[in-house]
Amino acid sequence: MATEIDIQALFEQVTSGDRIALGRAITLVESKKAGHRSQASQLLDLCLKTTSDTFRFAISGAPGAGKSTLIEVLGQHIVDCGESLAVLTVDPTSRISSGAILGDKTRMQTLSTNPKVFIRPTAAGDALGGVADATREAIVLCEAAGYQNICIETVGVGQSEVTARSMVDFLLLLVMPGGGDDLQGIKRGIVELADAIAVNKADGDQLDTAVATRQNYMQAAHFFAPKEHGIQTRVVNCSALENTGIEALWSIIQDFNGKVRSSGYLEKQRRRQDVTWLEGKVNLLIREIIQSDNQLNTLYQSLKNKIEAREMSVSTAYDNLSQAIHRNFGKS
Repeated sequence: MATEIDIQALFEQVTSGDRIALGRAITLVESKKAGHRSQASQLLDLCLKTTSDTFRFAISGAPGAGKSTLIEVLGQHIVDCGESLAVLTVDPTSRISSGAILGDKTRMQTLSTNPKVFIRPTAAGDALGGVADATREAIVLCEAAGYQNICIETVGVGQSEVTARSMVDFLLLLVMPGGGDDLQGIKRGIVELADAIAVNKADGDQLDTAVATRQNYMQAAHFFAPKEHGIQTRVVNCSALENTGIEALWSIIQDFNGKVRSSGYLEKQRRRQDVTWLEGKVNLLIREIIQSDNQLNTLYQSLKNKIEAREMSVSTAYDNLSQAIHRNFGKS
């Protein structure tokens, strides 16, 4: 049985800026215990009633692109500009302990000690694309805590960019110097999702290559389908190591923020994202229903084995599972 938590007291602590309480609140929404779920819902309902002008952005890119280092220097610049920042980093999960194994907080040692910054590493687990199930809830909590900017760092495994884009206002794709016709092997669809592209590590011997890479992405951006918000994808060179190009990058993000707010696009997009959030939770609910019912789960595992052995098509397996679910709920 889950321990009873004083939700009103926790809410008041979170909204007063208590970082320890915010950490406890995120732990609550991450919990899979049944009792904690109802308590988390109560807390989220209270938080949704608060008002916030928070700007949400995600930074994604392949491993080695320097995401954590960039967040460290960009975060420091944001704080120097007088604003607060919450960083939600999504790490690959250890299959043994189910815990985040990279520990971005330990890599952002300077930023993590700043009183205007909150950093929370979260295990990606089995969530689609590496973005944690509870990331959306954590965003709500950080907004209630008064953070003006929320940054999501993803594991960068392809689908994570799609998922991250569905919960933020702005997606920054971080790439490294290099490229060619295949644009570093990054799928065109992922590149097109980005609201801006930053070529990191534009320093030392890689500076000339970075300049050429930026030019390649700028040319490619002209062929992208126009985004609904109507803002052209910007490409910038930067070096997290030498702290160059960071001010220009933040200026691009701020300019985007101003435009989507004044046009009304940001509010409309967030409402659509809330619907996507519900749809995602319904999909999770269906999976939980199947896994919690012995007969359905046994059938589901059997169907997966048959598909893997090429004994049954996906369509037939789907029909079989669908019929079983309908029978389980008394529908023909």
